[in-house]
Amino acid sequence: MKHVIFGGDGFVGRYLAKDLVERGEKVLVADINKTDLAHYKKAEFVHCDVTNSASVSDVKIAKGDMVYNMSAMMLSPIQKRIDRYPFFYPVNTFGAANIMAHTYASGGRKLVQYTTDMVYGKTVQTPQDEKHPIEPIGHYGASKAATEKIADSWREKGMNITIIRPRLIIGPGRLGILGKLFKLIDMGLPVPMIGSGKNPYQFISVFDCADAARLAWEHGVPNKAYNIGSDNPPPVKELLGDLIKSAGSKSILIPTPGFAVKWTLATLDWLNVPLMDPEQYMIADEYCVRDTSAIKADFGWTPKYRDEDMLKDAYAEYRRAVDAGVNVGNSTVVAAE
Repeated sequence: MKHVIFGGDGFVGRYLAKDLVERGEKVLVADINKTDLAHYKKAEFVHCDVTNSASVSDVKIAKGDMVYNMSAMMLSPIQKRIDRYPFFYPVNTFGAANIMAHTYASGGRKLVQYTTDMVYGKTVQTPQDEKHPIEPIGHYGASKAATEKIADSWREKGMNITIIRPRLIIGPGRLGILGKLFKLIDMGLPVPMIGSGKNPYQFISVFDCADAARLAWEHGVPNKAYNIGSDNPPPVKELLGDLIKSAGSKSILIPTPGFAVKWTLATLDWLNVPLMDPEQYMIADEYCVRDTSAIKADFGWTPKYRDEDMLKDAYAEYRRAVDAGVNVGNSTVVAAE
């Protein structure tokens, strides 16, 4: 038996591959990119474009193999409205469909599929468990919700597909929209918040994400969806204030009327000069915390990293890049989940 990881060179996939290799498992990474990573000395690699069904079909999957789909297009870099459907759907939805079809045709019956907590959209209940209504407010969340429906159809044919819905993933190799925040702090400029900053903001570590995928395999790949996120996320004001203090910055936090900021960002989006994606700013001032009790009960999973520490580590990575003369812009791009 081997572990086949589509998108295994990407942000979460590379840590899952490394973990499995170190545990003595046989690993095959299928990705459109290949980075110079130490675990490739033991893991196999095959070039694969998940948007091409023929390319996916070239990946060798045997009966009994464990398959993971970590391939994805993310919310960073920010896309204009007209570009969002062709940016997200070919990989997130159609690519996932190609992988599920090929896995089934090859005799594979177990797959872990990463989607996103953005499938929930606006907050209806809090904290949000997996029974929260699925009503995404943008193309990214919608592309992942469509993937979950495809997974349901394959489950009916006998596949076991565990769906994992992570909160905002941070860790080594990805800054995303945090790059803009860190630049303001670096320059000692005011940091505007959307709303009062009294609501919590929840992250999840890339390492905790990799653990969740492995634990799904170890627990038989149940046909369920699971939220993953940090425990006890602090209010935004506290989280950012702590970061500013630890960075020795002169930045101050500026609370704003959430509705006015959202209206401004929506107007810029309509004018095709987006600063943020609607899926980011529309829920930025909501009490947006995902309930993770299901995965804790079923897998014994627990997040090992705190939001405060993750944010400080990400800022430290940003500073190292700046000090090394690397132009990080608003993101450090690592493909896929």
